[in-house]
Amino acid sequence: MKKQEMLRPGDRVGVAVSGGADSVALLLLLLELREKLGVVLSVVHFNHKLRGKASDADEKFVAKLAAKHGLEFHNISVDVAKKAKKERANLEDAARRARYDYFRSLAESGVCKRIAVAHTADDQAETVVAHLLRGTGLAGLGGIHPISRPVVRPLLGVRRNELRHFLRARKQTWREDATNRDTKRMRARIRKKLLPLLEKQFQPAIVEHLATLAELARQDEEFLDALAEARVRSVIREQDNQVRIGIEDLVQLERRKDFKAENTTDTEFAEKKKALSTRMVRRIAETVKPRAGQLGAKHVEAVLELARNGQSGGSLALPGRVEVRKERDALVFQAVENAGGQALQSAPRKYEYKIDLPESDIEVRVAELGPITSHGSSKRSQAEAFTKREARQPVGA
Repeated sequence: MKKQEMLRPGDRVGVAVSGGADSVALLLLLLELREKLGVVLSVVHFNHKLRGKASDADEKFVAKLAAKHGLEFHNISVDVAKKAKKERANLEDAARRARYDYFRSLAESGVCKRIAVAHTADDQAETVVAHLLRGTGLAGLGGIHPISRPVVRPLLGVRRNELRHFLRARKQTWREDATNRDTKRMRARIRKKLLPLLEKQFQPAIVEHLATLAELARQDEEFLDALAEARVRSVIREQDNQVRIGIEDLVQLERRKDFKAENTTDTEFAEKKKALSTRMVRRIAETVKPRAGQLGAKHVEAVLELARNGQSGGSLALPGRVEVRKERDALVFQAVENAGGQALQSAPRKYEYKIDLPESDIEVRVAELGPITSHGSSKRSQAEAFTKREARQPVGA
């Protein structure tokens, strides 16, 4: 905690306690350390209303624990299942977002400057494996971050079984969540089946190794993000709620003096510079988007393709209601309230082909149409075909 400056003397710290062993142990540990840390503690509880009477019993248990130690108790109940259904969202994702929205509201209101959460080294390992199984990049390998203001996670280096030994030694009870044992859920299968198998048959220190991998990935991710941020700030122009970046500044980094490639082949360096270009796209979109929305790899690749090969006037709609438009030798990013959300969309593009028609039918490939996709049909790459008869018609936007 001191190494990462999670807490400072005088901080009002809300300890997020679900009633489970990890969070109860965190509370007791912070109670032992509060004088040394110079912090003021309170207890925070979020009732997801997912387990009926069991959820309410958890809340009562945590309330009694707070009263036992003379701590303020902050709690809220939200019907997360109803919320997820209304938002058409994944239940676990909806629960997490609702919980952290509550934590942020406590911080913004001044009730708690920091919220301490009890994620452990085991949680970190499970998260990294889950991300790997779903498909991830460097950011996903970073797993759970120790600090995500206002949330801090002091136990990321501690194993779950150590916390249970700690509680038993102090004869402190806790609540068990039956859903954590439901192996129909992927997270529970990773916890109960996959990681124990890896520990037993492959690598006894798998949890520690995955935690180390996450830490190293976060360090690299933070450095690359800082590099991308510096690059973006040095080359963009902001005006009238628009962000403009030159095509060469985005996709031709190898031509710049500070990005020499004496010791690499053109192909090798192209891959290296692309990593920075993709981060720059994400960074710019993040600065202009007016609403929540996450850019996927396909969105970023589409923006880079527009920069490299798109026609001037071509545009794409990105998640978060962002439009990116090509204007000659530059890309312009701007917030558009009526822009599309999740799917890539193209604005009409002007183009013209001169066609010498022979006697037989011909096909004309129109690159400006881009990939053609429709429900129930297969993709058609980079073109739409026109027969001789159709090609006699004017070809336009």
